[in-house]
Amino acid sequence: MIDYIEKNTVKIILFVCIAIFLTNLNVIYVNIMEARNFVTAREMLHNGNWILTTMNDFPRYEKPPFPTWLTAISASLLGVHNLFALRLPAALSAIILVFFVYKISNLLFNNKKLSFYASLILATSFYIIFSGRNGQWDIFTHSFMSISIYYLIMMLKHKEHLWRNSLISGVFFGIAFLCKGPVSLYALWLPFLIAYGITYKEEVKKNKVLPFVISVILGLLIGISWFAYVRIADPQSFLDIAKEEAGNWTSYNVRPFYYYWSFFTQSGIWTIPAFVALLYPYLKNRVSDKKGYTFTFAWTMASVILLSIIPEKKSRYLLPVLIPMALNTAFYIEYLILHFKELKKGERFPVYFNFGLIGLIGVAFPIGGFIFLKDKLEGFYFSFIVTSIFLFSIGICIFYFLRKKKMAQVFYLTISFIMTILVFGFPLAKTFNTNYHYNNIENLKTNLKLYSLGEPSPEMIWHLGGTAPEIKHGSHLTIPEESVFGILVNKDNEEEFKRIFDDKYVVEFIEEYDVNYTASPGERAYKNRLTSNFYIIKKVNYDN
Repeated sequence: MIDYIEKNTVKIILFVCIAIFLTNLNVIYVNIMEARNFVTAREMLHNGNWILTTMNDFPRYEKPPFPTWLTAISASLLGVHNLFALRLPAALSAIILVFFVYKISNLLFNNKKLSFYASLILATSFYIIFSGRNGQWDIFTHSFMSISIYYLIMMLKHKEHLWRNSLISGVFFGIAFLCKGPVSLYALWLPFLIAYGITYKEEVKKNKVLPFVISVILGLLIGISWFAYVRIADPQSFLDIAKEEAGNWTSYNVRPFYYYWSFFTQSGIWTIPAFVALLYPYLKNRVSDKKGYTFTFAWTMASVILLSIIPEKKSRYLLPVLIPMALNTAFYIEYLILHFKELKKGERFPVYFNFGLIGLIGVAFPIGGFIFLKDKLEGFYFSFIVTSIFLFSIGICIFYFLRKKKMAQVFYLTISFIMTILVFGFPLAKTFNTNYHYNNIENLKTNLKLYSLGEPSPEMIWHLGGTAPEIKHGSHLTIPEESVFGILVNKDNEEEFKRIFDDKYVVEFIEEYDVNYTASPGERAYKNRLTSNFYIIKKVNYDN
């Protein structure tokens, strides 16, 4: 079995990626980031706002539109409110990323097994899974930048097709820029250049300088094209949004420099192996390719340091770090597979702890899962039973092969563990949708023009299925021209609503909508921003 897996690496990578990124894509409810992106894609299709992008009929220039274009195209083919269609482009981007990490590794290290390990580690890393199964734009920019980096390496390492590789690298550099601005340039491409310069500087020849410069210029021209157009077409909105975004980098979610230094935990199931792989003095003389390991270590650390310099910090910004870290961790996994039987007891401890914990979770899941979910399993018994059988079996096998010190089997069983959760266990996530007060705004049916007071949550606008433009931006209030109109009011804006419409209008409360999925009113996780009261407003002088 191991021989078959390692002789058919591309097929196995594809099989694993399909299981991880393409199954049960419609299970989880739409989150705030997705809602913003999906609404923008929907308004592209409904209103034709393909360049001057909008959300709830208001300019949305914070992010470039390339991922939104792909999402809108997918939605137009498979359904505007089909979550599988909306998340499909992100999932495909994650699969592309995994394959190009495999190709980058093969190109740099000429080690098929190591590259295979790296691609599987990346595909099963927590935040890669999360981003690849979510309609967020981070996965797009880093996926396209990984393609750019692959062709950049081709240009630097080979004499053949110099200009072709340069131009392809530049095009995908530009597309990555069109996905999320300079994010991937700063957090993935620049750290790669630093690490490559440190480790492989002798491979950088003078005749490669001009193609490299042309590649970067081409990428920047493509990348800034949309920004330049919007700056000309809608200058005031563009400048207002740009000023706000620039301010966020220094004043919003500001965290200390060391905030990211638990970054290896974002790999989830690979946390301990990833940490050990970062112990450079310990591992540098044990790996199969010291120079290659030095490169992946430098790439990982350069990315973390550059991200740490930026005052604004969020956990999801660590996504690009997981790419070189998967390569770095693969060196440790390869070392374990080749030499585990020879290791000292102290060196084996983190291995037994990490994979033993995974095995224990698998063995304990049938009982622990039933105790935890027993009151919520109606309608989910099939998923629970199948998941329990697979996880229990995988857990037993992990313990067996750990005892036999056969790390290749343990590694592939760990991949199977993640696949089982996503293919069979993921529908159980719906058991957490327990809000007894839930009332989806998609049930709102009216022929009246809808507006909103206070910025409605993106999730609310997404479920609404249309737009409800805000009547107040900053201190500027615009009363709708219609004699009768509908208005959505968030709970936190009720006092302001009463102040505006107290004596000059007839106000009729219709219904409260609540799209909190997992928390009921009064519970800690309950969010008022996910509620809206629907009113009908009639002007006093309106003649019935």
